[in-house]
Amino acid sequence: MKFGFIGAGKVGFSLGKYLAGNSQTVVGYYSEWKEDAIEAADFTDSNYYMQLGLLVKDSDVLFLTVPDGEIRTVWNQLKETEIRGKIICHTSGALSSEVFSDISKRGGFGFSIHPLFAVSDKYYSYKELSGSYFTIEGSKEKIEDMKALFESFGNTVCVISKEDKVKYHGAAAIASNLVVGLIGLSEQLLMECGFDKMSAHNALFPIIKGNVAHVLKDGCERALTGPIERNDTDTVKKHLAVLEGNHSEVYKAVSREILNIAKMKNKDRDYSKMEEILK
Repeated sequence: MKFGFIGAGKVGFSLGKYLAGNSQTVVGYYSEWKEDAIEAADFTDSNYYMQLGLLVKDSDVLFLTVPDGEIRTVWNQLKETEIRGKIICHTSGALSSEVFSDISKRGGFGFSIHPLFAVSDKYYSYKELSGSYFTIEGSKEKIEDMKALFESFGNTVCVISKEDKVKYHGAAAIASNLVVGLIGLSEQLLMECGFDKMSAHNALFPIIKGNVAHVLKDGCERALTGPIERNDTDTVKKHLAVLEGNHSEVYKAVSREILNIAKMKNKDRDYSKMEEILK
């Protein structure tokens, strides 16, 4: 198959390079930002296209690697071209293939294909895609072909329903973006204790690294430690006494989720007093 990309941001760079590195033919890039498309084409040893229709003509599979808010707009342009027999994909975690309205009537096949991975660098993230799960949702006629494609690269591929896309993306955001928010809050609290910004960051590095390693190795239940797990209500009360406003609400909201894990780990422990504190 021949792959074309509409959009030349971090995901377009990374996925194009990943496909090219797995012996797939990347024909090139089209973007309203000419310089980005030229750079992506150079990075993947492919071509820069000045006309959308020519990219469509040369491609069997088209990836719309544009921001979520632009996918529908690009699709409205794309469906005016000859897409019969073409596979059209976007890489949004939250949107389903339904954004490609009436694609079956036009003879095309629509998919949402999402790597469960935070693409943070357009030049280096492709190197880490080999260890990522991919989720796929879309046209039944070609879904096994697209699943098999990424499985041939060594990726684990999960087929999900269009109804579950938003919940799936929420799960990914919690594990990625929200964790960054929690670490940022932790750094802020340390700075309120007299740490400078760099010291706060460096001081947290070992505990973050060790905790994540433990979770990945042993799972959430076995990795869980701390005052909630050991049912230390006095310490939790003290924490809440020095946290104000939104910080207190964040602490309680996350702690209620931790409490659910603690209950699974310690089935015979009575956490009723902790539940009252965290209401």
